[in-house]
Amino acid sequence: MNKPAELNTGTTIPLWIDGKAHPATSSRSAGVTNPATGKVTRQVPLANAHDIDAAVTSAQRAFPAWRDTPPLRRARILMRYRELLDAHRDELARLVTDEHGKTLADAAGSVQRGIEVVEFAMGIPHLLKGEMSEDVGTGVDTHSMRQPLGVCTGITPFNFPVMVPLWMYPVAIACGNTFVLKPSEKVPSASMRMAELFKEAGLPDGVFNVVHGDKEAVDALLHHPLVKAVSFVGSTPIAKYIYETCAKEGKRVQALGGAKNHAVVLADADLDFAADGLIGAAYGSAGERCMAISAVVAVEEVADQLVAKLKTAAGKLKIGAGNDKAADMGPLISRVHRDKVSGYVDQGVAQGAKLVLDGRGLKVPGHEDGFFIGATLFDHVQPDMTIYKDEIFGPVLIVLRVKSLDEAIALINANPYANGTAVFTRSGGAARRFEREIEVGMVGINVPIPVPIAYFSFGGWRNSLFGDQHVHGPEGVRFYTRGKVVTTRWPDDKAIASGFNMPTLG
Repeated sequence: MNKPAELNTGTTIPLWIDGKAHPATSSRSAGVTNPATGKVTRQVPLANAHDIDAAVTSAQRAFPAWRDTPPLRRARILMRYRELLDAHRDELARLVTDEHGKTLADAAGSVQRGIEVVEFAMGIPHLLKGEMSEDVGTGVDTHSMRQPLGVCTGITPFNFPVMVPLWMYPVAIACGNTFVLKPSEKVPSASMRMAELFKEAGLPDGVFNVVHGDKEAVDALLHHPLVKAVSFVGSTPIAKYIYETCAKEGKRVQALGGAKNHAVVLADADLDFAADGLIGAAYGSAGERCMAISAVVAVEEVADQLVAKLKTAAGKLKIGAGNDKAADMGPLISRVHRDKVSGYVDQGVAQGAKLVLDGRGLKVPGHEDGFFIGATLFDHVQPDMTIYKDEIFGPVLIVLRVKSLDEAIALINANPYANGTAVFTRSGGAARRFEREIEVGMVGINVPIPVPIAYFSFGGWRNSLFGDQHVHGPEGVRFYTRGKVVTTRWPDDKAIASGFNMPTLG
């Protein structure tokens, strides 16, 4: 069984090109930091255009043979890959915790959700089936098929180093494409390990490649003429930039952006149940989730009770290093981001929101240089405040108060983000109305983080998604393939060829 390639502390992480660890030609690099300690643990190269071209060229070279590999054989490699990912689940979770900072339990859960997409992709022989109609005309049949695009690429964020890449490349590769993954340079090690495991599963060299880097690497991928499709998850400004750039280049693109996810709590809700769910949804992974609940919309008559319950529960959270099994919440990804989140808290206070719980200035014994901030809670937030308008991406939960479900729906539908939302209620009628009228891509009914399972698709609306297709599930298969319709006739001696008029069937 392969051992991790050059992933020990103090080493420089290589690229993965043509089925093996590959040194970068770029002279630029960045430090990879353990957020719990603040210490740089290894270096990662920041690939240049030459490095990107090497990866894309490898993928293009591998494409014809992989495209022609029967889907069932592709599926069998994915089956072996799924087993290896499962066997190395704890190792992958540790890599996530070391470089992102989230707790081991949270990291392991995200690895599992990624593995479930591989399980979905294993069904590719069925998922690629087309349709057929016999005798659409006299002696004429028509059938459809879906075919791969070529070289696809994924650009993924720091917050889910295993799960989000697994949303993309297993589906793309199962469809017959080859792939170049550009993970966040802050969390590179898990992608390298997954590449090694994919090779061990029997994936041909060049089908899956990993490059590291910043904007220079991203732009080289976006402009490379051999790249046919780009998948992205990250902030809204970058998602919009990637979408516009790919559109100009004639590439297929799905670019998932930021979020401001609301949870509505109605008067008939079970407040203990709601508060418990909201604590995990707001502060899990230190709030660094695109599906985190960051805004609670409480009906006025239960708002005081709910805020009191949230304050009590949030105040009991244990903040510590991700490898501390007792920790509920780990550090933020970097010192810069920790200070940015703290600055949002400053703005909330300055603009008149009520600071119920203040997480600024938290020091964790033994990890004084770590990037920690405690659970923070605001009440009486107004829609014109910065802490409502911006995606904070940290452990800051805000509470807005409304008089009715009508007002809650109008507030959420007016927000520029539309990734996920939820409602807590015992009323089936209220829930049904909410799910029908809310203009958001993913909706939870008494489920605060409604991330769809692998055989449905993940994606938001408005400024949370640029492009027409969501990731993984059926829409993922459609994104990574293009349709073709074939009309067939086998003439006999009596057949008459079409004339100059528009052909008709019948």
